[in-house]
Amino acid sequence: MCSLSESDFTLSVNNKWTAGQHFEHIYLSVSPLTKALRLPLFLLKMIFGKANRSSRDYEALVEKYNDKLANGGAASGRFIPKQVNFEQRELLKNKLAATLAQLCKRINSYSELQLSHYILPHPLLGKITIREMLYFTIYHVEHHKKLVLQNISKTL
Repeated sequence: MCSLSESDFTLSVNNKWTAGQHFEHIYLSVSPLTKALRLPLFLLKMIFGKANRSSRDYEALVEKYNDKLANGGAASGRFIPKQVNFEQRELLKNKLAATLAQLCKRINSYSELQLSHYILPHPLLGKITIREMLYFTIYHVEHHKKLVLQNISKTL
């Protein structure tokens, strides 16, 4: 989204989010995950609990998320982006890059077992394992990239 022209970055089709707003939404969704993974493991367990089932694989997690979307699920509250101007693009890019670097650093400190043992809350999916949250994050970015590209292609 950083290579988009100003007109593509600020384009809204049918009063849907602009590319800038999708970009902001990704930052708003990754930031709390990064913060949660900074907590000591005993606090994660105390606050959110531990898994009582095996982690879903990527495909099953994506299917569950898409089912939630098909049944009216949508971003809410703090995950709804404000208007994003083209001038904010670089700042947003830098904030997201720093957040992703922190996320990668934190992920590398978890064992495979810990990724499936500890859980976090997701606004649509409920309590999911850290592994599932990471799967969600991967898919979520691709989902929004696809929406942006669809919007841009409608104007061509």
